[in-house]
Amino acid sequence: MNWQALVLTAKLASSTSAILMVVGIPVALWVAFSRRRWKFLAESIVALPLVLPPTVLGFYLLVAFGSNSPLGRQYARITGSTLAFTFSGLLLASVLYSLPFAVQPIVSGFRAVDQKLLAAARTLGASKLKIYCQIVLPLAWPSLLTGLVLGFAHTVGEFGVVLMVGGNIPGVTRTLSIDIYDQVQDLNYGSANTTALALLTFSYILLCIIYKLNQKVLLWGTR
Repeated sequence: MNWQALVLTAKLASSTSAILMVVGIPVALWVAFSRRRWKFLAESIVALPLVLPPTVLGFYLLVAFGSNSPLGRQYARITGSTLAFTFSGLLLASVLYSLPFAVQPIVSGFRAVDQKLLAAARTLGASKLKIYCQIVLPLAWPSLLTGLVLGFAHTVGEFGVVLMVGGNIPGVTRTLSIDIYDQVQDLNYGSANTTALALLTFSYILLCIIYKLNQKVLLWGTR
C-alpha cells in the first residue's frame, strides 16, 4: 500500500466533499424549488459529468487551467503558479466532476419534503431562508448524508480526470487509483491487488451505509 497516495486521496476526497456540501446545497435548493422555464438547461450542465467521458472533461479542464487560458493566466497572476498539475487544480476538477453525484441525491431529498409543511410555513410568514434552514434541511438530512458519502466515494475512485488534470506527481497528484495503474504498468500485480481490494472493500462499506440509512428512513416514514 502506497501510504503517501492514501493520505493524498483522503485529503482530496475530504476537501472535495466539504466543498460539494457548500456549493451543492444551494444548487440543489435552486434545482428543487425553482420554477424557471429554462431550469432544465442548468440541470443538464450540472449532470453533464454523469454522461461525459472523464478524459473529455479532463481535457477541457486541462485547457481551461492552462497558462494560455483566461482562468489560468488570472490564477497565475494571483498565486504565481498554474492550476494544471497541482493539487489545487486537481481539487477544482474533482469538485466539478463529482458535483452531480452529490447534488442529485440532495435534490431528491428536497423534493420529497411534504409541500404542505412548506405551504403552512409560508402562510405563517416564514421567509424562504427560514423555511430552508429549519424545515427543508433537517427533514432531508439523510439525502444530505448520501450526497456527502457519494461525493467522497466518487472522488476516491477518480482516474481519468485525475490523470488528465493532475498527472502523476508523487505527493502532489498521485492518488490511489493512479498508483494502481502504475503498479499494473510495472507488473506488480500483488501490490496492485492489495490496493484495489482495499478500495473495493471501502466502496462496499460506504454503499452498505447508504442503503442501510435509506432503509431506516423508509421504515420511519411508514411508521
